[in-house]
Amino acid sequence: MSKKLLQDIVKIKNIKVKNSIQNSVEKVANKQKVNNHNTRYTLWFVAIISILFFLFALSQLFLKATVTISPKMEDIVLNKNFSAFKEGSSDNFSFNSVILSGEETKIVIATEEKDFAISSKGKVFLYNNFSSSLQKLDIDTRLEGSNGKIYKTKKAVVIPGKNGDTPGKIEVEIYASKTGVEYDSAPLDFKIFGFKGTVKYSKFYGRSVGDITGGFNGKSPVVSDAVKENTIAELKESLRLKLLQKAIAPGFVLFKDAAFLVIDEQNIPFNAIGEVNVPITLKGTLYGFLFNEKKLTKEIVTNSIEKYDGSDVFISNINDLKFSLLNKENIPVKDLQNINFHLSGSAKIVWRLDESKLIADLLGKAKKDFNQVLLQYPNVVSAHLVVSPFWKMSIPNKIKDIKVIINYPK
Repeated sequence: MSKKLLQDIVKIKNIKVKNSIQNSVEKVANKQKVNNHNTRYTLWFVAIISILFFLFALSQLFLKATVTISPKMEDIVLNKNFSAFKEGSSDNFSFNSVILSGEETKIVIATEEKDFAISSKGKVFLYNNFSSSLQKLDIDTRLEGSNGKIYKTKKAVVIPGKNGDTPGKIEVEIYASKTGVEYDSAPLDFKIFGFKGTVKYSKFYGRSVGDITGGFNGKSPVVSDAVKENTIAELKESLRLKLLQKAIAPGFVLFKDAAFLVIDEQNIPFNAIGEVNVPITLKGTLYGFLFNEKKLTKEIVTNSIEKYDGSDVFISNINDLKFSLLNKENIPVKDLQNINFHLSGSAKIVWRLDESKLIADLLGKAKKDFNQVLLQYPNVVSAHLVVSPFWKMSIPNKIKDIKVIINYPK
C-alpha cells in the first residue's frame, strides 16, 4: 500500500513538472508571436515612410510648371500717309535703299521666218603715233582692214596724243560697211581711210580686239511677237521675285510695291541667226525701299493708337499691308533722299511679353499667388498655370523647370 502511494506521488510530481515545462514553452511561443507581430508593423511603417520619401524625391525631380499666356491684341484699319528720309540723312523715320541687278534667261522656239541683212561687228584699238595732240574722229569714220574691206566706227571718238614714245590709244566699236558673212574675219590691222595720201596715214593705225563676227544675209527663224510679249512678262516677274528674295533681310520689311524693276526692253535679243531655239535674256535692276521693322511698327502704332505708352509691340501681318509711293511718276526712284508713301489695310497689333521677367517673378511662388504676379503685366489678357505633380502647391524655383507658352498669332 505504501509502495503504491509512493508511485502516485512520483507521477503527480512528473505531471507538475511536465505542465510547468509546457507552460514555459507556451509563454515563450506567445512572446515570440507578439515580437513577430510588432516586427511586421515596424517593417510596414518603414516601407510606407520609404515610399513617401521616394514619392517626394520623385516629385521634386519631375516638378514642372507650364504657363500659357494670351497677350493683348488690337486690330486697326490703316489708311495713312507717312514720310521717311534716307538712312543717315536725318534723325527722323528713315528707309534704306536697296539696289540689285540680275538677269533671267529662257529658250524659246522661233516659229516664223524673216529676211536679215546684218553687218559684221567687232572692236578695235586705235593708236595715235603722230603727235602729242588729240585727234578727233567723226562717227562712221571709215577704217580700211588688212583684208581690203571697209569698216566704220559706231561713235565719234578722240584718240589721245602720244606720250613720248608711247602712242595714244582708245577702244572703239566698229561695223562692216556692207552686210554679209564675208566681212567676218579673224583679227585685222586697220588704217584710217580718210588719211590716205597724207603723213598721218602711217602714223594712225588700228588693231582689232578679237574676231569680227555676226555678218549675215538671207532668211532666218524669228520669234513671233506674241511669244516675245509673253516671254518678257514671264522673265520680268521671275527676275523681280528673285531679286526681291535677295533684297529681304531679317528684321526689315520690303513691301512688294516698294520695289521697282527697271529693264531695257530695247536691247533684249530675240533672234539668234540660223537658230530655231533662241535664248532670250532679260537684264534688270531692282530699286527698293527697305524699312527697319521695329521702327516702322513704332511709326504706325504711334500714329494709330491714341495714348500709346511705348510698350513693346509688333504687327503680326505687317508684310500684308499695301504700300504705295506718292508721286512716283515724277521722281527719280534710284536717287531719292526722302519719300512720301501711303499704307493701308487691316493690321493686327500684338503686345510682346517679357518672358524672362515673368519667369523670374514666378520662381518659387505659391500657386495661390499666381494671379497677384500677373497684375504686374497689364498687357496679358489671360493666363493659365499648370504645375505637376498636381499636389505641389508652389511653382518651381529653377528657371529650367518653368515653360511659358505665349499664344502669338501666326
